[in-house]
Amino acid sequence: MKKDKFLTDLRSKNAEELKDELTAAKKELFNLRFQNATNQLDNTGRIREVRKNIARIQTIMTEKDR
Repeated sequence: MKKDKFLTDLRSKNAEELKDELTAAKKELFNLRFQNATNQLDNTGRIREVRKNIARIQTIMTEKDR
C-alpha cells in the first residue's frame, strides 16, 4: 500500500526533514492550484492527495513534539 509506505517513511525522518517535506508539499499544492486555475491540470485528484499528505506530515510532526 502506497499510503502505508509513505507513513513509515515519514515516521523514520527527523524534525528538520519533516519540515523540508512539508515545505515541498505546500509548494506542490500551490503549483497544482495554479495549474487548476489556468485549466492546465489534468488530474485534479492530485490536489486532494497532496492536501491529505500535508495533513499527515503535520500530524507526524505533532506526534514527535509530544
